[in-house]
Amino acid sequence: MSEHKIEAVRVHLVTVPARTVHSHGSGDVGAICSVLLELVTDTGLTGWGEASPWPVFTGTVEGNAAAMHGYFAPYLRGRDPVQVDVLMNAVEKILVGHHEAKAALECALLDLTGQICGLSIAELVGGRHREAIPLSFSVANPDFGKDLDDIAAMWADGVRLFKLKTGFAGHGFDLMRLEKLRAVYGDEIDLRIDYNQGLPAFDAIRQVRDLEPFRPTFVEQPVKRHEREALAAITRSVDVPIMADESVFDPREALLGAQMRLSDVFSLKIMKSAGIRRALEVAAIARAAGIEVYGGCMFETSIAHAAGAQLMAAVPDLRLGCEFYMSTYYAADDIAQEPFPVEGGMVHVPNGPGLGVRPDAEKLARYRSELLT
Repeated sequence: MSEHKIEAVRVHLVTVPARTVHSHGSGDVGAICSVLLELVTDTGLTGWGEASPWPVFTGTVEGNAAAMHGYFAPYLRGRDPVQVDVLMNAVEKILVGHHEAKAALECALLDLTGQICGLSIAELVGGRHREAIPLSFSVANPDFGKDLDDIAAMWADGVRLFKLKTGFAGHGFDLMRLEKLRAVYGDEIDLRIDYNQGLPAFDAIRQVRDLEPFRPTFVEQPVKRHEREALAAITRSVDVPIMADESVFDPREALLGAQMRLSDVFSLKIMKSAGIRRALEVAAIARAAGIEVYGGCMFETSIAHAAGAQLMAAVPDLRLGCEFYMSTYYAADDIAQEPFPVEGGMVHVPNGPGLGVRPDAEKLARYRSELLT
């Protein structure tokens, strides 16, 4: 037991505008809408976590804020933040679902524990296997001319991984963009594809095969989350590696995915798995089954990006990079005290005890729509 007790629980609902709309097979997004959880101890320490839901994917801002304020907070006050597993197991019994809220809570507890112990979150959950991770940007502007300008600017910054969001404007549009990017950047560009569940299962194999001449590194979630048998059939039928995102949330679904040989890659996201430690369990199941992993994200500020970077630092084998680009290349602003550490096409894992990133009080107030205490 530590000498620290959680004294205050504050829930910040924030909306950060984006530079442009991003289109996906499951809908458009034009802002970062998140919930920040702030835990304050009686010894003056503050821990932070972020829930970044997407209504068509995981949940809602309102539902996660209610989970934190109405269900977590009454239980947490007076508790020792270092007892992370004890608290998280209790929360599982208090409230079903709400993975993003649980991810935010676990992050805030680990942030406090790291500050108390003098260790980063990655060190707390196993160790830092790497200090930097190649960054992937999602190409999702319906105005492809604008995307070409943005890609050129990021190329100059050293970014070489680009994931095209597909399935929202027709198969011809998707093929045209792939052809153009290969023509401009040749084999130096690492292209990936993400349908966000946007293909009909009956026609998915034919459409995915059409992509193979452009040599994508992987094709992500072509069919709907529940169409797992179809996803496994696509994986068996095409040469390009297939990645499961929406079809694999937590360790139980990862086990099912491994048993079905659902895909060649799993996308790791703390928002899906209800936290960093559960995401590491997903990664362990994938590793045992010979399935690759990738660092995915939701629509996040630097707080959740930092948590994702700590997770990716702790994954023993990570070959496909991560996509923690939101605060650098998508958001019109961020709420962190310092810019999220992206340089030379790489995400640099934040240093320092705990999470390694803190919100800026002025920016937090500017983008906050509601505060629950």
